[in-house]
Amino acid sequence: MSSEHLRVDAQPSIGRKVVLGTAALSAIAVLVSAFAGAMSAYFWVAIGSALGGMARHWCTSMATAWFGAKFPWGTLFINISGSFVIGFFFAISGPNGRFDASTNVKIFVMTGLCGGYTTFSAFSLQTLSLFQQGDWFRGSGYIGASVLLCVVGVWAGYALATAINPASSSGW
Repeated sequence: MSSEHLRVDAQPSIGRKVVLGTAALSAIAVLVSAFAGAMSAYFWVAIGSALGGMARHWCTSMATAWFGAKFPWGTLFINISGSFVIGFFFAISGPNGRFDASTNVKIFVMTGLCGGYTTFSAFSLQTLSLFQQGDWFRGSGYIGASVLLCVVGVWAGYALATAINPASSSGW
């Protein structure tokens, strides 16, 4: 039975879909990272990229459903959250980090997952499209918001991981 045959009140809410999708992606990432030491780096980049690309598609679909397609909210959210994740993971698994991650785990998360998830090329194309439509205000706002908020995202992730890490002499 397809979802269009379900009563409206029996269909899962968007919030429930968000939670379930995030939980499933997190579980897969943890499982995959647990086996990362046994495989080659290229394999882990490929797996991470596939998962990141699927997450990107899902987030873009959700943002379009929630906010419409007039502004690329999904890409903006993806770039901010991807920046946060890479900053957090870099700090939490770095030399002064709380967790010692293998090289393959770092490659899986930072090159594969984050590389497949974040969408700078899509950002560039969407900005060009806004400019070509003559919407210089939105295009410029999109550039400013993306750059500023992604730098804030990477800083926030790094700061959170640094706060979680044991005290070290290098600090901020």
